[in-house]
Amino acid sequence: MAQILVVYFSRNGSTAELARQACRGVESVAGARAMLRTVPAVSASSEAPPKPVPDEGPPYATLQELSAADGLLLGSPTRFGNMAAPLKYFIDGTSALWLDGSLAGKPAGVFTASQTMHGGQESTLLAMMLPLLHHGMLLVGLPYSERALHTTRSGGSPYGASHVAAVQQDLTEEERALAQALGRRVAQLAVSLKSQAAPG
Repeated sequence: MAQILVVYFSRNGSTAELARQACRGVESVAGARAMLRTVPAVSASSEAPPKPVPDEGPPYATLQELSAADGLLLGSPTRFGNMAAPLKYFIDGTSALWLDGSLAGKPAGVFTASQTMHGGQESTLLAMMLPLLHHGMLLVGLPYSERALHTTRSGGSPYGASHVAAVQQDLTEEERALAQALGRRVAQLAVSLKSQAAPG
């Protein structure tokens, strides 16, 4: 069974919903299973460390889960054209996995949400890809063979799934379809690579 780790940070729920839709896409693939995880908030001020388990929602992601996963989906709200600090903090802590090559050759995709149409979604998606490239991951996007890319009037791009909250608070039909497609594509590649690596 190929395990796909879906890690996200969400402030108002839009990125969390994209993550859930991506998980649906993963789970639609035979031989794949999604693990939904979040990351704790960070602050520039000195505060007590976050609880090991959040009060509600999915558990916090661990480096052990990331290392063991067969694929990764990474999601963040857009912050001035970049990923949010909590997700960046988590990614910045993956040096040991870079040193031992744990993520090299595994598929990954990215997703984001912003308040406005021109809030920097595509630069956020590209920024999230950069550390994954350093890890040697195989980036998976959304080709225009996905029909929803032709009809969306809000989120969605070849770089990854996205949502524009100002257009509609809930995900549109196209945004849901594209998030599911991204999860499905990462899972399909992970299953294929895992089967090729299996002995015999």
